[in-house]
Amino acid sequence: MGSIILFGPPGAGKGTQAQRILDRTGQPQVSTGDMLRAAVAAGTPVGMEAKSYMESGALVPDEVIVRIIEERLTEPDAANGVMFDGFPRTIPQAEALDAIATIDAVIAIEVPDDEIVGRITGRYTCKPCGRVFHDVHLPLPPSGCPCGTFVEVRRADDSEATVRARLSTYHEQTSPVAEHYDRAGLLHRIDGVGDVDQISNAILAALGVE
Repeated sequence: MGSIILFGPPGAGKGTQAQRILDRTGQPQVSTGDMLRAAVAAGTPVGMEAKSYMESGALVPDEVIVRIIEERLTEPDAANGVMFDGFPRTIPQAEALDAIATIDAVIAIEVPDDEIVGRITGRYTCKPCGRVFHDVHLPLPPSGCPCGTFVEVRRADDSEATVRARLSTYHEQTSPVAEHYDRAGLLHRIDGVGDVDQISNAILAALGVE
C-alpha cells in the first residue's frame, strides 16, 4: 500500500477520522510539525538545518521539509506508507512529494463554511476540568458540569471573524492542491456532515479498506 493524504478544514472532524483510518490501516500519521520537532530532537543533519530556520523565526523552506519527509519515510513503521496530515499545502510541495512517495489516495473531508463556523464558535470549555461543550451539539447539562465547579471559557480565536479568516486561508492553499490530485485521479471528496460512523465508512470505502 502507498501513502494517504488527508485534507480537511479546521472543525471538519479530521482528527476523529484520522484516528479511525490509522486504526484500520496501521499506517503512522505524520505531520510536518511533528516531523520537524522529531528531526530537531534527534539532532539529524537536516534537523539541525531546520532548527536554524526555526530559531531565527523564519519559515522552514520546502526543500528542507521534503528532505525531512524523505528521512521519515525510511523508518521501519513507514514501510507500508504513511498518512500525511497537513502536507502538502502548496503545488510545489505536492510535486516534491510525488517524487519521493507513492500516493494511493487523497481524502478531502468537505464541510460547508457556515457549518464549520457554527461548530467552532459554539464551543466552550469548563476551565477546572477541561470538558468541552457546545451551544447546540453538546450543551451543559441542567445539573451543571460533572466536575461540580463549572467555569465557562471560550477561546478568543473561536470568533466568527477569525474562523472565516482561517477557512479562507485553508481554501486558498488547499484548492489548487486538491485539483492537482484530482487530475491524477487520486482525490476522493467525502461529505463531512452527518453521522461520524457513516463518514468513516465512506472514507474507508474510498481507500478500499474493509
